[in-house]
Amino acid sequence: MGKIISLINQKGGVGKTTTAINLASYLADQGQKVLLVDLDPQANASSGLGVDVQNIEKGLYHALFMNEHPSDLVLATGSEGLQILPASQDLAGATVELTEIENREFKLQEILEMVRSNYDFIIIDSPPSLGLLTINGLVAADEVIIPVQTEYFALEGLGQLLNTIDLVQQNLQPNLDLGGILMTMYDKRNRLAKQVVKEVRKHFPDKVFKAVIPRTVKLAEAPSFGKSILNFDTFNAGARAYRQLAGEVINKYKINN
Repeated sequence: MGKIISLINQKGGVGKTTTAINLASYLADQGQKVLLVDLDPQANASSGLGVDVQNIEKGLYHALFMNEHPSDLVLATGSEGLQILPASQDLAGATVELTEIENREFKLQEILEMVRSNYDFIIIDSPPSLGLLTINGLVAADEVIIPVQTEYFALEGLGQLLNTIDLVQQNLQPNLDLGGILMTMYDKRNRLAKQVVKEVRKHFPDKVFKAVIPRTVKLAEAPSFGKSILNFDTFNAGARAYRQLAGEVINKYKINN
């Protein structure tokens, strides 16, 4: 059975979608069969892998609400071994529609269980909020990865997010685990960035990935070309960091199994 990992942070602009795209790409590059699930109505993970979200006819929404099998909705990407279950414009109304459904927090879990055995890893890119879609992303997951930007307000909101994860563990998904915290947008020239990394590692020993994602122009540019950093500039410092992260995730998975 594949490992399901949700990337969660209610704060926008922390590199969550960039991490979803590149972690999924490097997992596939290291021989894993991967599905990236775009749970964010903004559909940035989809467009960042070259999906024309303006003209896509069907996506995750149709699995959630139209009873279509998810395997009929996945699309190939530019990376061998990596498929995507894309977001479409219809997903924008999903939060409202979910409120009227019985067992609304379990809808995504039900869908992903249909295809779980087809993949080694399923990576969920959740919206930058703690709404019903994000709760679905947590309930469906085995583990959560939290991208945290290396800036002054790095720990702001992290406590609230961890409380939400605790509530999901207690009430909806007792097997949910904090897979790790990923430091992103790191500038080694900035003393504050170094202090933030040190502080987060002090507060969360053994939960912070060794890989630290640097702030680079190429990482920011790659999605505009519909590519991961692997297919855009494989020698970039960000590429090396995401390759290291994928290796850590694979090793953790092997150790736990």
